[in-house]
Amino acid sequence: MERSGDDGTLGGLGELAVLERITRRLPAAQGALLGPGDDAAVVAAPDGRFVTTTDLMVHGPDFRLAWSSGHDLGWKIAAANLADVAAMGAVPSGLLVGLAAPTSTPIALLEAIADGLRDACEALAPGCGVVGGDLSASASLTLAVTAFGDLEGRAPVRRDGASPGQVVAVAGPLGRAALGLRLLFSEGVDGSGEPDAALASRLRERHPSWVGAQLAPQPPIAAGRAAALAGATAMLDLSDGLALDARRVIRASGVGIDLAAAAVRALAPQVADGLELALAGGEDHSLLAVLPDGAELPHGFTRIGRTVPGDELTVDGAPVDLSGWDPYAGWDGGVG
Repeated sequence: MERSGDDGTLGGLGELAVLERITRRLPAAQGALLGPGDDAAVVAAPDGRFVTTTDLMVHGPDFRLAWSSGHDLGWKIAAANLADVAAMGAVPSGLLVGLAAPTSTPIALLEAIADGLRDACEALAPGCGVVGGDLSASASLTLAVTAFGDLEGRAPVRRDGASPGQVVAVAGPLGRAALGLRLLFSEGVDGSGEPDAALASRLRERHPSWVGAQLAPQPPIAAGRAAALAGATAMLDLSDGLALDARRVIRASGVGIDLAAAAVRALAPQVADGLELALAGGEDHSLLAVLPDGAELPHGFTRIGRTVPGDELTVDGAPVDLSGWDPYAGWDGGVG
């Protein structure tokens, strides 16, 4: 029941009414035996195991409300978690959603977030849905999602299975989200450097594939299962940039990786520094996979290099000194 002082905000509506408004917009999970409404959900685990992962988005370091709509936020946090499940070679099966927001937050924003969660699940991982979650009050809008996945009887594809002489391939674009973020910070701000909604909207209209890739990425979720079936020996989600994430495979597997500059550049925005954007830019949520030499690449994957003896990341044989996204680097706690 809505409060008599309902002003369209979370504080005016109260928790029960907010939950009712949000829950009816969320997608159901096919594997849910008991969904939202009880103390906990019950979800089927067909092969006796769950792949599980979690991701957190905080206003300021992870998104700006002046740039992202509620739909964008729901879509993006769903996509990030679905990509992590896919990177293990699993099929996403359910999401748990936690949200904390100021009491002055309009309920319309939370409804839009719920719509984004629903639309991302339906578009990227049909059959996956929201099985439960939690609401709380906080000074800053924060979203947290935990995702579950089904391995369908297969072994998980880890980061430590690559060996020298194998093929390195990518499904999805490289560097688009990074270029979108650069454009937002350079052209989506007002004269004082503050994020501006109108400028960001016009920027998105002019560069939908770049700005859209940052605000609402579309990772190739089905490609994770396809790579696992093709015999992938290592795989991960490219959330922090190709250079940094490739080094994670290098450290875990004890191999080197040599990337082909032309192949990487072909997947990057066609701008002067496209190769650097592809290597150092994050948040595309594409999938990087290592497959046995001679294996047929699954649909959607492009060969970009090979694993080699050693422990270095190189491009055309030359060492790479670029890194990628680190949430703690330079962060001073301001929203700025």
